[in-house]
Amino acid sequence: MVTVDELQADPHPALARIRPIGWIDAVQAWFVTCRALALQVLREPETFTVDDPRFSTAQVVGPSMLSLDGARHKAHRDPFESPFTLAETRRRFTGPVQQTVAELMSGLEPPADLRTTLAGPLSVAVVALSLGLPPASASTVLEWYTAISDSVSGVSAGRPVTADGAAAFAELHKHVAAGIDSADSLIAAAAHAGLGVDEVVANAAVLMFGGIETTEGMITNALWHLLTHPDQLELVLADRSLLANAIEESLRLEPAAAVVDRYATRDIELAGAFIRRGDMVTVSLAGAGRDPEVFAEPDTFDVRRSNARRHLAFASGPHICLGMHLTRLETLAAVDAGLGLPGLRLLPDSPPPRGLVFRKPPALKVSWDA
Repeated sequence: MVTVDELQADPHPALARIRPIGWIDAVQAWFVTCRALALQVLREPETFTVDDPRFSTAQVVGPSMLSLDGARHKAHRDPFESPFTLAETRRRFTGPVQQTVAELMSGLEPPADLRTTLAGPLSVAVVALSLGLPPASASTVLEWYTAISDSVSGVSAGRPVTADGAAAFAELHKHVAAGIDSADSLIAAAAHAGLGVDEVVANAAVLMFGGIETTEGMITNALWHLLTHPDQLELVLADRSLLANAIEESLRLEPAAAVVDRYATRDIELAGAFIRRGDMVTVSLAGAGRDPEVFAEPDTFDVRRSNARRHLAFASGPHICLGMHLTRLETLAAVDAGLGLPGLRLLPDSPPPRGLVFRKPPALKVSWDA
């Protein structure tokens, strides 16, 4: 029996037990935990769709590119795509990301929580810049984000949308709608492309909170992995060219978004499991990242792992993460800067990654030599 508490605290032993696929009664879903099946599910939207009223994010923010398939998905996603290609990401965001990281680092004093002083504020600032949102304090946006992501996680665990989540989304709706008239913003471009205000807001919310969650989680998880594996940290400090692969290895072990949900549109058999039309099929990106058929010693953090980038932390298929190049850029800059703090070390009471849908340390408590 796999419990929700187990999935939130340390899901990896349970995911290994049910690999390649197994039913988890606690969340009323099939869990796909091997890489090959995960790719099959993610790349076949005709059979495994997101377009279902049970989809957790849609219950909180409404229909968006994340919760639609086919032509409607394309109509919602296309207006937001062009700024997030690899070339455009590097051209538009390298300078602002480096500047924001430098500003955040300049105000740090030990001890500090690098989640709330570096990872969170950086991700908020860059997402707001990328969408062209009206100014808002990082703390305000993070409050909205926390309430909404907690509500999404609760829905995934079988609980109703929280009042705090609904109220936070209402505040976000007003904030995003106020920026739609801006001449050169991405949300204005989406409106001009034919999306209504509610559609623009829903997609901006998905990008905004997906961007914050992915980036904040990537940064905190990568630093946590390095600081809890001194031998691997030593390798990276001796050769910074290993840092990019270390981040990919961290993504493999603990993707910031641990699961994505799909719904079967027909009866189908997967690896001996008979899935009925309407069943929820949850792709465990965390499980796929520890598939022993693909990754040798899958539970080991190895910054030199040659195939670390074969993880599925950004999913695959039509719903592959739109901002993956941007979040990699931010994470590399932030982690590199963090490792520049002399004698950086994790404090004993700093917690490990946790979460059912989104996994990261609730805090990254560190100190260093001033």
